[in-house]
Formats: sequence, structure tokens, C-alpha cells
Amino acid sequence: MSTAQTLRLPTHRLSLLAGLKIYGEFMRVGFVNILAFRLRYYTGIITYLINVTVYYFIWRAVFASASGSIAGFSLPQILTYVSVGWILRSFYWNTIDQEMAYEVIEGKIAMDMLKPVSVQWMWLARAMGESAFRLILLTAPTAIIISLLFPVRLPASLGHFLLFVLSAVSSFLLMGAINFAIGTCAIPLKSILALIRAKFWLIELLSGLLVPLSFFPPAIQRISSWLPFEHIAYTPLQIYLGKLNGAACAWALAKQFFWVFALLWLGALWWKQATRKITIQGG
Repeated sequence: MSTAQTLRLPTHRLSLLAGLKIYGEFMRVGFVNILAFRLRYYTGIITYLINVTVYYFIWRAVFASASGSIAGFSLPQILTYVSVGWILRSFYWNTIDQEMAYEVIEGKIAMDMLKPVSVQWMWLARAMGESAFRLILLTAPTAIIISLLFPVRLPASLGHFLLFVLSAVSSFLLMGAINFAIGTCAIPLKSILALIRAKFWLIELLSGLLVPLSFFPPAIQRISSWLPFEHIAYTPLQIYLGKLNGAACAWALAKQFFWVFALLWLGALWWKQATRKITIQGG
């Protein structure tokens, strides 16, 4: 190894460690900032519990007049689907788009643009810190309470559970990528409240959280299969219940991560395009 090569290797490692440290600091900031809103997460446990309870009785009523399964789901499976689905939502949900919209309105987005880091990964790192906080104070308590109150089944197997965790991480990244792209729209549009609301209901419906996509008409299922939304909730829940195995499971995860990388890439391009001409408000 030459002298130049010997000197270059440690420099590369130092820059990598420095980058990880910087984004780790953004994660810490996201975690700490949420401490100011702890009451929101305590009330969030109650809110999620109410949602699961409502859907519990709705699905009990639906299956009361049915013999056997509906759309491939038995009553215990659909109750587990709903319960685990809301637990999962408490982890992957983030508000990157809303926070970016506020920063654009207040003019604070200019400070983000001055930082020598990727703005996209800065926001994702903050959201990771917030999700780590929610995992402790919202997801875990919600999972314990719901498991005690409702007949939640265990994962189909240990392997399915591990793949479910991997898919849940992908769900978070997918949600973050979508929200960053929506938040970037605030730069040219200034106000994106209507866009955020439309995105919210579109994801709630097509992610499969409210109703499994197998309950939808075949035409809607075919359209949904070409969109990223079903991989936010439907894919990880299918894995948890053991409805995806072997090659089908690998293909679903491959599509999920494809959408993650594709939307992160498109979001970075959209940010670069949107920030070519920007009018800063506030001050």
C-alpha cells in the first residue's frame, strides 16, 4: 500500500464517523424535542386504544353474520391485524411534512438550507429520534395494553416476526420519504394544508390500515399493487400473520425497499428542483 493510500483510508473513515455523529445529533435533538410533548403521547395511548376498540366491535359485528373467513381472514386474524396495525402506526407515523410547512411559513427553512448536511436526511434523522421516543412511550405501552385487552395472536413464527420488524423499519422510511416530498411542496406552494389532508386520507385508506386491501375490489387491488402505499401497513401485517411466505415474502420486501429507495431519490431531486428559486417568508 502506498503512502497516499495509507493516508487516505483513515481520512475516509473519519469523514464517515463524523457524518454519522452529525446525523446522530439530529436524532438526539428529535428525541429531546419530543420530551416537551410527553402528554400528547400519554393521550395517544388512549386514542389508539379507542381506535382499536371501535374496530374490534365493528369486525365482531361483521363476522357475526359470516361463517368461516372473509377475504381470507378469520375473526382472530382480523382482530390481530387491526390491533398490530395500530401498534405499528404508532411507530412509523411522523409529521415531517407539517413541520417543514411551518418552517417555510416562518422562514426558518433558510437555516436548514445553510447547514452543510443533506436536508432530507436531517429531517429523517429527526423523525428517527421521535420514533425512538414513541417506541418507548407510545408503541410499547400501547402494545402491552392492547395485548392484555384484546385477543392478539403472536406472530406466525420467529422468522416472520424478524421479517415484520425489518418491514416495519421500511414502513418508517417509506412514510418519511413520502412526507419529505410533500413537505418540499411547501416551498413553491407556500400553503400545503389541503395536500397534507389529502395525503393523510389516501394513506389511511390505501395503506390497508383501516381495511385490508384483500377486501377491496380486484380492480382497486391491481391499481394499489403499483403504488407504494400498501407497503406502509398491509405488507408488514401480512408478514406478521404468516400470509406471506418464502418467495412471496421476499418479493414483497423487495418491492417495499424499492419504493423506499425510489422515493428517497425522487424526494432528493424534488428538493433540489424546488430550492432553485425560493421566497423566504417570516423572519
